[in-house]
Amino acid sequence: MPVEFISAININQSNELNRLGQTDIDLPFFKRYARALDEGGFDYTLVAYSSSFHDPFTLASAITQHTERVRPIVALRPNTMYPTVAAKQLATLDQLSGGRAVVHFIAGGDDREQAREGDRLSKTERYARQSEYIDILRKVWTSTAPFDHAGTYYSFEDFVSLVRPVNGTIPVSVGGSSAEAYQVGGAKGDIFGLWGEPLAETKQQIDAVYEQARLAGRSDTPRIWVTFRPIIAPTEQLAWEKAHRILGVLQGNGGIVHKGFRVGGNATPANVGSQRLLAAAARGEVHDRALWTATAKATNAAGASTALVGTPETVAAAILDYVDLGAELISIRGYDNFNDVVDYGRYVLPLVRQELAHREATGRRGEVVPLDAGLPQPELVGAAGAQVAS
Repeated sequence: MPVEFISAININQSNELNRLGQTDIDLPFFKRYARALDEGGFDYTLVAYSSSFHDPFTLASAITQHTERVRPIVALRPNTMYPTVAAKQLATLDQLSGGRAVVHFIAGGDDREQAREGDRLSKTERYARQSEYIDILRKVWTSTAPFDHAGTYYSFEDFVSLVRPVNGTIPVSVGGSSAEAYQVGGAKGDIFGLWGEPLAETKQQIDAVYEQARLAGRSDTPRIWVTFRPIIAPTEQLAWEKAHRILGVLQGNGGIVHKGFRVGGNATPANVGSQRLLAAAARGEVHDRALWTATAKATNAAGASTALVGTPETVAAAILDYVDLGAELISIRGYDNFNDVVDYGRYVLPLVRQELAHREATGRRGEVVPLDAGLPQPELVGAAGAQVAS
């Protein structure tokens, strides 16, 4: 299966750099952003979840009505919705979009955030509940006769859904960096999501997920999804200058909340994924070809926060290093939301796909070579200029 690309939806022009602090949906911007994903060649877009943010199902439905191909990945916390309801909502979205729905499960890595919506289970229990939830979804999607369920976390009788996914089922994604995440995702995920760590540590995580798939008796393995925050410019020097300008803004954000996620702060993160990113940052600022951890340190690893820095050729080559480890889905989102999406679609995705096509045609790896068209002048690229707040 070819490598596919994921982005993340944005509902307005507010971002970590301009610090506009907007929370309402800017509908013209939202439509333009969704269409830019389609036009840029992205395959998926994540619709994130936060206790304080917009409903991801509604946003995902809106995305499908303004695009032709991009597939919304609905982030879902099991504590927020009963599984039979979620199964129907996802199948409804799938029908509305012609079979484009995907669901990404979040067990919950922060006890305080979970408690905001009444979830007080331990981390181990949250993953056990997630496992049961996935089983129920798949049974709802495939059962044609009413059935009962009596589990640890859910119990119901005589349920059947008439709402069928277009292709019989919907891809299920699981993410995380803990042993519990590996176990549930390895056993039951169609996709497993990781944050961008150094190559050696990423390989260890992939191996851990694959081992859990083997222990579960699977004949296949989940497709691996890895996430980065690329920073690109026409030359290496300009890319690093741009990266340090962005870092300066992130370091000055002082723990502000951006779109439901706290940026910065000094408390040790509760989730293992953030702890791992901070550990990588402590070992060194630059890893492998282009992985930069200073952004993770500046934000206290609030979400996916490691960058790939360089020219489009360097960043494409770095992405291919992860593809060579086994990654089949690459998530890239920038700091200057709309402009970065456009730049990635023009200058990064085509380079990766060009090299993969070369490999398929020749059976050999080549060098990532520039496209015929160069990047625009630096002041027009992403967050290099006026998009950075003073």
